[in-house]
Amino acid sequence: MTDNIKTAITLFLITLISGLALGAVYGVTKEPIELANQQATLDAYESLIPGAAEYQEEAEFAATSNAASGETASIDSFVAAVDENGEAMGYIVTVTAHGGYGGDIQMTVGYQEQDGKIVNTGISFLSIAETAGLGMNADTDEFKGQFVGKLAADQLSVTKSGNAGAAEVNAISGATVTTTAVTNGVNAANLCVESYIEQNG
Repeated sequence: MTDNIKTAITLFLITLISGLALGAVYGVTKEPIELANQQATLDAYESLIPGAAEYQEEAEFAATSNAASGETASIDSFVAAVDENGEAMGYIVTVTAHGGYGGDIQMTVGYQEQDGKIVNTGISFLSIAETAGLGMNADTDEFKGQFVGKLAADQLSVTKSGNAGAAEVNAISGATVTTTAVTNGVNAANLCVESYIEQNG
């Protein structure tokens, strides 16, 4: 009986010390991780709409935009990129696409006005864990470049023909699931930015 009590106390102390140690490590690493994530997001913003003086977040609008996104994607944030005079240079939507082969895919999608139309300036991944050599080919200039110049007013579809039309995206060979997830994310972002412009002029 005494041995059982000693064993129980020993196990309790080990668990307690381990828990305290893990808590301490989390406390030390939490802030650097958050700062690194913030910097990665700002770098993505800058790559999509260079030279902005500020990125103004429309938190309330982003929160109400998910109804239009359906189940395939979720809007995480919506920001207006503005110049030194406070004039809008474009918009950036951060969206999480669901249904990727390796899980959720988080990306930023940029938009600017060109010739009176709102077009995609590119996409940048914040989090993607698809299969190496297949789905991870989504994070290449060749694939991401397909979205540049696409109209925000369009809902894009995926084609395996290799000859994508104006409102189509060529599927990555062997990674149609990843291609579809990314395209769904961009479509959700398209709906978001179109809705914002409609409401705010």
